[in-house]
Amino acid sequence: MPVPSVSVAADDRWRATHLGRVMGQALRRFDERVLFLMAHDAHVPLALSNLAARAQIGAAHIHITRHLSLKGSRLTELAAAAGMSKQAMGDLVTQCEAWGLVRREPDPLDARARRIVFTDTGLLWLEAFRLAVARAETEFRAQIGTEVATVVALGLEAYASR
Repeated sequence: MPVPSVSVAADDRWRATHLGRVMGQALRRFDERVLFLMAHDAHVPLALSNLAARAQIGAAHIHITRHLSLKGSRLTELAAAAGMSKQAMGDLVTQCEAWGLVRREPDPLDARARRIVFTDTGLLWLEAFRLAVARAETEFRAQIGTEVATVVALGLEAYASR
């Protein structure tokens, strides 16, 4: 069977510099900074800060922190909000449950369903996450300038909302 002819540009630098790749790199850098700050926050329970410091808690675990409603969420809601499969989110929830961040409890609206809710320790983790995000955003603004940071934030909000 003949192989189709494919035209590949000799200059493929675009692969390392296109907007999607740069946004992905920026998000990874931001999340890494947030985790670093949380690992060194005296208010984070020691066991959790140790996990973060040893890179046992990663960007994937931030999905739960970022998306879990304060009133609790169903697994399918969490997975959809994070853009993950239900099975992958289930694995993350199981890990976070073992670490004492979340628990599963009956859904008051559907006896067949379970809701994922923050534990008291999870709420401490969430507060540390909020403070770390605020500090990382402040550092971002200091590094690139307030005006540019504002334009970036507005542009990303507009792009994400469409």
